[in-house]
Amino acid sequence: MKSSLDRQCVLLLAVNSLFVLAGALSGTFLSVYLWKAKQDFTMIGWFAFSQQIAIGLTFWIAGKWVKERDKMILLRLGIMISGIFYLLVLFVGTRMVHYIWPLGIVSGIGAGIFWLAFNVVYFEVTDKTNRDLFNGWVGIMGSVIGISGPWLSGWLISALPGEKGYRFIFTISLIVYGIGVLLSFWLKKRERGGEYLWLEPVRRLRAGSPWRQAVPASIAYGVREGVFLFLINLLVYISTSSEWKVGQYMLITSLVSLITYWAAGKWLAIRHRYMEMLVGAVMITLVVLPLLWKVSYTTLIIFGIGTSLFMPLYIIPMISSVFDLIGLDSKDAEYRVELIVLREISMMAGRLAGIAIFICFYSRSPHMTTILWLMAGLGAAPLVSWFAMRKLLVT
Repeated sequence: MKSSLDRQCVLLLAVNSLFVLAGALSGTFLSVYLWKAKQDFTMIGWFAFSQQIAIGLTFWIAGKWVKERDKMILLRLGIMISGIFYLLVLFVGTRMVHYIWPLGIVSGIGAGIFWLAFNVVYFEVTDKTNRDLFNGWVGIMGSVIGISGPWLSGWLISALPGEKGYRFIFTISLIVYGIGVLLSFWLKKRERGGEYLWLEPVRRLRAGSPWRQAVPASIAYGVREGVFLFLINLLVYISTSSEWKVGQYMLITSLVSLITYWAAGKWLAIRHRYMEMLVGAVMITLVVLPLLWKVSYTTLIIFGIGTSLFMPLYIIPMISSVFDLIGLDSKDAEYRVELIVLREISMMAGRLAGIAIFICFYSRSPHMTTILWLMAGLGAAPLVSWFAMRKLLVT
C-alpha cells in the first residue's frame, strides 16, 4: 500500500497546478471583467449557468472516451479547449457580454473534459492510504497559486490602462495552459477500461446503495459552490472599485488556506472524518453572517479568512470519502469512470440549482439585501452535505 506520493502523483499535481494557475490568473477577474462591461448580476449568473450545463453534459458524454480510450488525450484536450476560451475572449473583448451562452459553453467543455480525466487519473494513481495526503497537497498548491496568481493579475490590471491589463493576463493564461499540455506528456498512459455503461450512474441510486447518501451530499456541496465561485470576488470589487483589492483579498485568504490545507494534510485522520466535516460545515455556514450586518472589505475579509480556515475540515473528508466508495471493492473500481461521472453530475446539478435560485430571486428583487440573504441560505448547504453522508464518515 502507498503511504506517500510517487512520481506520477507529483506530475499529476504539477499539471493540475498549472491548470489552476491559468484559471486563477484570468478566471478570478472574469466576473469583474463582465461587470465592468455590463453591470448585471443576472447576466453573470447565466454565464455561470451555461458553464455548469456544459461541464455536466461533458462529463457524461466524454466518460465513454475516458474509459474506453486514452485518458491522456482527453486531459490535454481539456487544457487546450480552456486555452481556446481565453483566445476567444481576447478576440471579442468587452463584446463578450453578447456571447454569454456560447462562451460559457466553451469554458464549461474545457473544464469538464479536464476535470473528468484528472479525477479518473487521480483515482488510479492514489489509494485510500494516501488520498487525504494528495488532497491536502492539492489544497496547498491551490492556496499558493491563490496567493500569487490573483495578486499578480490585480497588480497588472491596476497598473496597465484600459483593457491592456486584462488582455495581458488572458495571454499569460494561454501560455500557462500550453506549458500544462507539454508537461502532461510525462504522465504515463493509463490502461483502458471495459465498456462504458451510460446508465450505471442511475443504477447506483438503488435502495441500499451508499451512493444514495453520497449523491445528495454532492448536490448540496454544489448548491453553495455554484453561486459563491462567481459572487465573492465580484462583491469585493463592487465594495472597493479596485482590482488590486481583489488580488489583495485573494492573497490574504489563500495564505490562510495554505496553512490550513497543509495542517489538514498532515493531521486529518480517517477515524475523525465525522467530527471534522461537521465542524467545518458549521463554521463555513456561520462565517457568512457578518455580511448580513454590512458588506464591506472588512466583513468580506472576515468571511474569506473564516472560510479558508474551516473549508479543509469540510471538503477533504467529503472528497476522500466519496472516492473511497469508488474503490470500495474491485468491482466498483471497474466502474470508476461511471462513478466519477455520477459524482460530478451530482455537483453540477447542485451548482445549477444554486445559480437558478440566485437568478430567480434576484430577478424578482434586484437588491443587495436579496443577494446577502441568498448567500446566508445557500451558504448553509454544507450542513445538508454532512447530514446526508454522516453514516459514510463513521469508520
